[in-house]
Amino acid sequence: MNLIIIEGAGKKETIEKYLGSGYKVFATKGHIRDLPIKRFGVNIKKNFEPKYEILQDKQDIVDKLLKEAKAAEKVLLATDPDREGEAISWHLANILKLDQKAPVRVVFNEISKKAVQSALLAPRPVDGSLVDAQQARRVLDRIVGYKLSPMLSRKIQNNLSAGRVQSVTLRLVVDREREIMDFKPEEYWTFFSILQVQDTKQADVMLKFKASLHSYQGKKIKIANKDELEQVLSAIDSKQYLVTNVKKSVTTQRPPAPFVTSTMQQDALNKLSMSLKQTSLAAQSLYEGVELGDKGKVALVTYIRTDSTRVAADAQAETKDYVIKNYGEQYAPQKFNFYASKKGAQDAHECIRPIDITLTPDSVKAHLSQPNYKLYKLIYERFLASQMTPAQYNSVSVDIDCSGYNFRATGRTLLFDGFTAVYSAYAEKKEDSDDDQSTMLPELKEGDRPLWIEYKYEQKFTKPPARYNEASLVKKMEESGIGRPATYSPTVATIIARKYVEKDGKVLMPTELGFKCTDMLIKYFPEVMDLEFTAFMEQSLDDIEDGGKQWQSVIDEFYNGEGGFAKKLDEAMGDGFSLKEPDEQTDFACEMCGSMMVIKHGRFGKFLSCSAYPNCKHAMQIDQDGNPKAKEPPKVTDTMCEKCGAAMLEREGRYGSFLGCSNYPKCKNIIKLKDESQEQVDLPPCPDCGKPLRKVGFGRRQFYGCTDYPNCKFTSKEIPTNLNA
Repeated sequence: MNLIIIEGAGKKETIEKYLGSGYKVFATKGHIRDLPIKRFGVNIKKNFEPKYEILQDKQDIVDKLLKEAKAAEKVLLATDPDREGEAISWHLANILKLDQKAPVRVVFNEISKKAVQSALLAPRPVDGSLVDAQQARRVLDRIVGYKLSPMLSRKIQNNLSAGRVQSVTLRLVVDREREIMDFKPEEYWTFFSILQVQDTKQADVMLKFKASLHSYQGKKIKIANKDELEQVLSAIDSKQYLVTNVKKSVTTQRPPAPFVTSTMQQDALNKLSMSLKQTSLAAQSLYEGVELGDKGKVALVTYIRTDSTRVAADAQAETKDYVIKNYGEQYAPQKFNFYASKKGAQDAHECIRPIDITLTPDSVKAHLSQPNYKLYKLIYERFLASQMTPAQYNSVSVDIDCSGYNFRATGRTLLFDGFTAVYSAYAEKKEDSDDDQSTMLPELKEGDRPLWIEYKYEQKFTKPPARYNEASLVKKMEESGIGRPATYSPTVATIIARKYVEKDGKVLMPTELGFKCTDMLIKYFPEVMDLEFTAFMEQSLDDIEDGGKQWQSVIDEFYNGEGGFAKKLDEAMGDGFSLKEPDEQTDFACEMCGSMMVIKHGRFGKFLSCSAYPNCKHAMQIDQDGNPKAKEPPKVTDTMCEKCGAAMLEREGRYGSFLGCSNYPKCKNIIKLKDESQEQVDLPPCPDCGKPLRKVGFGRRQFYGCTDYPNCKFTSKEIPTNLNA
């Protein structure tokens, strides 16, 4: 029996059916070994040696895995085809004591029978360079997060966090908001003449069209105020219009490139109004496989974390055949379409595309949830269009003179639909555009004299740059080289969950806390917060992956280099500068020790705390007026204590409602009550990865954790933001 080890349990069934007898698939459910959760775990003095340990909740999985591996004839590591997946394979090889130089690693970019079986025929050793690149990222992020977060907490407020990519992403939102705040609108006027000419086919019919003011005596003109508008009106009023130039051409529009992670996320929001979280969940489901009736579980799309637009040759050939059969020869290009990936793309995987082009969205619609169907349709149509011919248009541009002022009318009509037969590319509306290229123009020729009907003009003001939404922020991150496909969504989710950024409808706005954190980090760590430096570090990680650099040297240069991170950290922690709001004095005495209470500012708002803290840790909630919230006396219930027979009292505690014995403290029996209100409220997304959170345990052992654990190890003892309790 051969053992195939994968990450996600969701694709186990899909892979098993392609392997047949003789193979057993084991899912680790993500990482099984990592840096410790509660300790720094990096020995800076020993060349940044990471101290890995098996995750507590994975010990049972490791024990089972060791037994399965011992009984297997061969063990193959088939974790995800990226740096993270390579690192997981490396950890597995260490735990299972596999020879990493032996062919133990198999990689497939799609979960199809052909891809899986082909991968089994070409195993390779674990790629040390990929592992080193991931180790460098993990250690670098651990250093930045563990060192910067205490500084922010000390200088601003408790329980703050920072991150190498997270904080720079926050800066993008803050910088954009400041651009908007500093923006000074400028007045301008749009100006059109509505003209008409006689229809060449019907002499008694006059055809109207719109011409926009374009230039004056050869120089482009922009009307800045009412006085300039009056000058134009005075100069052209009652003057004749003359067609001076008619330019006709056939223009083409190329199809868009197939999706990469960022463009899929952007289009899903812009076209489908799907958030990053919704898109990520749907994409993961389509990649791992969905139930398709008699066909069983079938994966529909290729790997969904990629920055490459590359398409496999066999996929291009199959798609061309499909296009010819279903649309006609004229829709298939003579040569395959190729698209350049963005600068710095890793190009480790193909684009995001359907695995089987014959599985149309309509053919699988009955088996898919609505989000999965909408996203699959978008991916399918985008890819199919990318392999088709350009659209062609008959375009016309007409210049019309009036007393030295040049007016221009443009229009175009569809000549051949090409790829638009499948996919209409998203186009942002340009409210202030002077030209409407979709307009049908009447037949015009040089020397024609259109008749004036009326003027159309409107006062407008320039607008500040638009606030980011989730999709446009991801686009900016990609353009700036911040992060990688797998990190876009969780990074945006983190800055929202941490209350550094909030949503106002679809747009993102920094909070006061977000401004403070950004300003503090820029003050002390300008390099860490610099977009170009962050992009440079991403390139350094790529260089490690390519085998050109040692990962320890990259970290050492960042940490110990001239003016490096360590020196700046000492300077930041050594001065007394602070943005922390001082405690507010009150007239309330502490119930526990008699000291005066003060109002403190915590992560979840204001609260009363004893001024004798930490000797006295008594704290109370306050109302909107700053007064202590009155505690209602415990309610006597009909439930009797099973230990002493006394009546049980309903009380409110830190972890919700519970029944406590009325004989307390002689009898300390309690019974946890289910909080129905919490059950009805959706938890916010995980601040680390964006996936759903869940409540785990009860009483003092209750905490909130990510549903993608252990791939994501976020936990919080505090009630997550926006949960009513």
